[in-house]
Amino acid sequence: MTYTPEQVRALTPYRRTVELRGQQPELRDLFLCHAWDDRRGVATELHDLLEAEGVSVWFSEKDILLGQPFMREIDRGLAKSRVGLVLITPALLKRVDNRGVSDKELSELLARDLLIPVVHGATYEDVRKVSPLLGSRNGLHTAEDSMEVIAAKIAELVALNDELVSTN
Repeated sequence: MTYTPEQVRALTPYRRTVELRGQQPELRDLFLCHAWDDRRGVATELHDLLEAEGVSVWFSEKDILLGQPFMREIDRGLAKSRVGLVLITPALLKRVDNRGVSDKELSELLARDLLIPVVHGATYEDVRKVSPLLGSRNGLHTAEDSMEVIAAKIAELVALNDELVSTN
């Protein structure tokens, strides 16, 4: 798999974070933060690609059952995930700017320094206008790699953690 120098710099801190959290069986590999508007489109696509790569993903569409308290289940999902994956789309930026649920998820992930940005259909300039902290993070961008390649790169990050834990 080929990484740009920027992607290597961007993913190196996340590798360290994943390594530090270690292999805890009750934790999911990733928490997928996304806009509600993207849940049946690009968020589901990314979720399905990641799961096909063997990554366990906390995804509200799948993990919040009818009748469960929405915000409490999101809180549990955040607590039980190693790393957050933020799918940055125009819809997410709008939700964050309007202080929606995505904004709360993003705040928690930024506070713990546990997030990998994936930009889709937006630019980093768009991101910085809404969230300078998020815009300062290097990540992956569908303008550079297909969603399939991005899922494979993220899966490789997760697999690296599994290998490190099993050899220690």
